[in-house]
Amino acid sequence: MKIKINRESFFKTFQIAAAVAPVRSPKTILQNIKLKVDKDGGELSATDMEVGVRLQVPDIEVSTPGSAVIPVQRLSMILRESNDEFLEIEADGEKTTVTGQSSRFELQAQNPDEFPEVAEFTGKDYYEVSGTVLRELIKRTLFATDAESARYALGGVLLEIDGETLTAVGTDGRRLAKMSGAISKTGSPKDTGAATIVPSRAMQLMERILPQGDEKVHFLPQANELLVRDGNGVFYTRLVEGRFPPWQDVIPKRDETNKIDIPVGPMYSALRQAAIVSSDESRGVDFTFGGGSLVMSNSTAEVGQSRVEIPIPFDEKEELTITLDHRYVADFLKVLQADRTFTFDIQSGDQAAYCHTDDDYGYVIMPLSKDRK
Repeated sequence: MKIKINRESFFKTFQIAAAVAPVRSPKTILQNIKLKVDKDGGELSATDMEVGVRLQVPDIEVSTPGSAVIPVQRLSMILRESNDEFLEIEADGEKTTVTGQSSRFELQAQNPDEFPEVAEFTGKDYYEVSGTVLRELIKRTLFATDAESARYALGGVLLEIDGETLTAVGTDGRRLAKMSGAISKTGSPKDTGAATIVPSRAMQLMERILPQGDEKVHFLPQANELLVRDGNGVFYTRLVEGRFPPWQDVIPKRDETNKIDIPVGPMYSALRQAAIVSSDESRGVDFTFGGGSLVMSNSTAEVGQSRVEIPIPFDEKEELTITLDHRYVADFLKVLQADRTFTFDIQSGDQAAYCHTDDDYGYVIMPLSKDRK
C-alpha cells in the first residue's frame, strides 16, 4: 500500500475515527485504526466492538492499493506535529512508513486481516432524516441522560419513530428532555417493535460525524443495533438493553397552569449570577414569579446570598415560587440560541416545571424541597 495524503484534511477524519478506538483493550489491535485503499479512494475504520465507524478519506492519491493497521496515538502525534502539507504513507505488512519533506517515521504494523470488520450499511430500505434535525435531537437530549448508567436504559437516548416523526428522549430520573423532528422512509424499513436506546457515548460520536447543514442522513434501527450513513461514511452502534421509562407520562398535562414566555439570553445571564453563591451541598435556586418580574435568589450559609431580577410578562400579584437545581435549568438554556424565547410552564412549587419551545422541544425539571436546597 502506498498513498499520498493532505495532512490537514486526513487528520480531521483520523481524529473522528480515533475517538472510537479504545485507549486500552484486551484486544490490542482495537487500539489501532485500519486504513484500506483501492483505486476508488481510501477508508478508515475503527471499533471498540460496541461502536464502529467507516469513514471516507478525502484528498488522497493512491499509488498502490492495500491496507494497513496503524497505531492511533503515534500517527496522531505525527499528523499533529508535522508542518508538511502532504505526507506519504507506505505499508509492506511488517511496518508502516510515514514520510514528509524532511521527516520519516517507521511504525510497527499488525496484520490488517485480524482487524474486526465494521458493519456496512447495505440494502435499499431505510429512513431519511436531515443532518440538522438529527444534530439538534442529539444536542437537546443527550445532556439529560444518566452518565453513571452507561449500560442501562437511562444511560442512553431513546429514539422513537412514529409515522413521519422521530422523537429523541433523554432522562436521568430528575429531569427529562424530549424533541421531535421530521423523518421519511425510503423503501420499506422494518419496524423493530422494540425501543431503540442508543448509548450516550455513541450519540456523542454520531454527532461528530454528522455533516454540517441539511444533507440527508440514512438511518436504520434494527433489533440490537443502529446504522447511520451520510456522505462521510457509516456509523454503527449496539443498542442499550432494558426498558425505557414511560416518558409520555412525565410530560405535564394540566389545564390550569401559568405559561410565561421568557427570553433565553437574559434568563441564562441572570441564572449564572444567582448561582454564584451556590455550593456542592446547596444547588437550589428559588425562582419567584409575580408582579411583572422573575427573581432568582439563593442563600448558602458558607458562601452568602444572591438576588437577581429580570422583567417577564407575568403580572399576577400573588407570587409563585419553585426551587430548582440551577445546573438543570442552565443545561436547558445552553442548548438554545440566546435570542430565542421559551415558555416556562409552572403550576406550583411542588409540581414539575415544564420548559418548552415552539419547535417541539420540551424539558421537565423536578423541583427541590426546601430542606434539599
